[in-house]
Amino acid sequence: MKTIYPKDLPIPQFHALLQGSIAPRPIAFASTIDAEGNVNLSPFSFFNLFSTNPPILIFSPSRRVRDNTTKHTLENVHEVPEVVIHVVHFGMVEQMSLASTEYPKGVDEFVKAGFTPVASTHVKPPRIKEARVSFECKVNEVKPLGDQGGSGNLVICEVLCVHVDEAIFNEKGVIDPHKLDLVARLGGNWYSRTHGPCLFEIPKPLSTMGIGVDQIPEEIRNSPVLTGNNLGRLGNVESLPAEEEILDFGKSPMIEEMRARFQNDQASWIDHLHRYAQEVLEGGDVKKAWLILLQKA
Repeated sequence: MKTIYPKDLPIPQFHALLQGSIAPRPIAFASTIDAEGNVNLSPFSFFNLFSTNPPILIFSPSRRVRDNTTKHTLENVHEVPEVVIHVVHFGMVEQMSLASTEYPKGVDEFVKAGFTPVASTHVKPPRIKEARVSFECKVNEVKPLGDQGGSGNLVICEVLCVHVDEAIFNEKGVIDPHKLDLVARLGGNWYSRTHGPCLFEIPKPLSTMGIGVDQIPEEIRNSPVLTGNNLGRLGNVESLPAEEEILDFGKSPMIEEMRARFQNDQASWIDHLHRYAQEVLEGGDVKKAWLILLQKA
């Protein structure tokens, strides 16, 4: 048995040790707004339920380990003490991951991650239409736990109302965990879920800016084949392949065969192209998926 004291390790290593061992952690996908009306959407896995009466949720946007700066969410709840906390289900996890990219202040992660904003009932920040459970909250207190990189800030939230997708209830009116299909955070790139295979990985968002779902060509963004998770992963690239790469890939036997087969059927060409790209994308090859999707008939 190895004994480790906090001071034995650099902060980033101790941070990884804590995150890898204290898991799985539920995810607070928090929508906030600043005094100028700029919306921010960001996930936090330092989160849980702490009281039923009054109903209290607490999440912690920590100071960044690398440079001790604070996150837009923390700045926003000081300016406008309101938040909508969404729980994350498997069908939105890739888009959630994309929203964790550190876009500049003023960039709307609803747009970047491809979520639909819906006006809240009691608070100013919008909620996510695609979420299955959303908690509209007022912020009672923000309690800093330190002033160094890695220090947490407890955002103590009182639930004003809850929006729940009726499809996740069972015949007794209780939430069915299989239907809700929650996702939880582990260490590194790892996540777990409450339905189906328990462990899976999502590549961390780029240290540079992913292009975002909003920059995906409309024909691809509105595909009836590609899911929100597919779009989230496609949006987490820094740039699209060069035209020369696209043309070269278009000479591959698979693409040439498809192009010949559907030369007089544009709808079938797009459908088969998108299904092929989806298969490749879910196998982990994002660049190849883009090369497929950007082919012309």
